Amino acid sequence: MAMLFSDLLQKGARKGHLPAKNKGSRDWFRGRARRLQMNGSPLRNEENKEMLTNNLEVGNMYMFYYDPKTKESLPYYDTFPLIFPIDETSKGFTGINMHYLPPQLRAKLMDSLYTLASDRRFDSNTRLNISYNVLNKAARYKYFRPCIKQYLKNHVKSRFLKVNPSEWDVALFLKTEQFQKAGTGTVWADSRKQMKK
Repeated sequence: MAMLFSDLLQKGARKGHLPAKNKGSRDWFRGRARRLQMNGSPLRNEENKEMLTNNLEVGNMYMFYYDPKTKESLPYYDTFPLIFPIDETSKGFTGINMHYLPPQLRAKLMDSLYTLASDRRFDSNTRLNISYNVLNKAARYKYFRPCIKQYLKNHVKSRFLKVNPSEWDVALFLKTEQFQKAGTGTVWADSRKQMKK
């Protein structure tokens, strides 16, 4: 399955369009995301085991299931975040949840974040040299503000699915967000307002 996805990435690049527009790549990635088990136990599928982890590393991209502690008071929330963690504490972590931006703004933010990549190979060793201070000081990262979210470790409901850097763009454009209490139109409109402040 992983080989098939690599093939799809290469074919998409050769044709000059985003592989996420290809139904095969969308289905592949969504299938992996759905197979994350809500109880946090390891996946039975052998090919996914190396992608799942209980630990986060700043500068990598992850997907996971989340049930917010304060969901009753939140206007909306994403139960399947796509994040770059930027800070960890004993009780949780802060991350940039890319789902809070519409696709065209995700692309702009990601283009800026790529300037923070540790290398240009975009292999398993690549990560973003990222922190809140770095983002806050540069105007080109302005899109990150509505995406900054706090997560409590004891409200994470699955293991973390680490996204390989070569697949960041594909994950970015897939519709894996699972907003509760509001649709993407409302969420993205609010995010645009926050960026103007």
